[in-house]
Amino acid sequence: MSNFEKKFGKYAIRNLSLVLILCYACGYLIQFVNSGFLHYLTLNPYAILHGQVWRLVTWIIVPPDASNLFFVLIMLYFYFSIGTTLENTWGTYRYNLYIFSGMLFTILGSFVLMAYSYLFHGETIMVYGAENYFRSVALLFSTYYVNMSIFLAFAATFPEATVLLMFIIPVKIKWLGIIYAVLLGAQFLMGPIYSKFVIAASLMNFLVFWFTSRNHMHMNPKQIHRRQEFKRDIKRNTSITRHKCAICGRTELDCPEMQFRFCSKCDGNYEYCEEHLYTHTHVKKN
Repeated sequence: MSNFEKKFGKYAIRNLSLVLILCYACGYLIQFVNSGFLHYLTLNPYAILHGQVWRLVTWIIVPPDASNLFFVLIMLYFYFSIGTTLENTWGTYRYNLYIFSGMLFTILGSFVLMAYSYLFHGETIMVYGAENYFRSVALLFSTYYVNMSIFLAFAATFPEATVLLMFIIPVKIKWLGIIYAVLLGAQFLMGPIYSKFVIAASLMNFLVFWFTSRNHMHMNPKQIHRRQEFKRDIKRNTSITRHKCAICGRTELDCPEMQFRFCSKCDGNYEYCEEHLYTHTHVKKN
């Protein structure tokens, strides 16, 4: 556990995949009521620099294409399943870090693209107007590729997992990941310069994950769980604890958020966790 995780890990959002899907639900509702309002929520760096700072957050609720509602529901359930599996395997903090770093890279990519546009397409911007030009460019930046990065991370972590393609054909997830990576590479090489910025920015978190987590590759969930338990046991046995419950044996290393208190009615220095402080049998020497 890093020092950063020790300090900020308690703020990690549990069930983050469900939170993202609820954000999409809000986006679909807005699209149904007033689709034009979504243009005021997109990741438009020009508008952000002109005071519309809410776009740094609201672009997350802009939903994927809703041309086929049934397909959208199936895909959302699929990403919820794989995202929840990754969170349970990696831990809430690491999964949060992966998702939010992808969003941060996407935001940075939009500003880099704006700078590139001013440097190399300044005349075009003057013709169309900066506001209209970047309004159309902002539609390219969405959570689509962030969701794709979740799929790639799942395929890299559990390459031997099997999914039912078209609900019938069993296919190992690694082959779908390879196919998607090839298509994505072709799209990056053959697509316009704007697509290159979008793809590179949105998938930067996966590249960081790939180069920093190779030791987690090709491990099934049981192996990863055993490794995490082993590390916790080593740390528990080698660390000096200040508090320990006389009933259950838990320490502040096991439950950092739990309170420990000494009992004034027990004879001797007996300390208890908050669950056993008022339920234990008092120790009397005589």
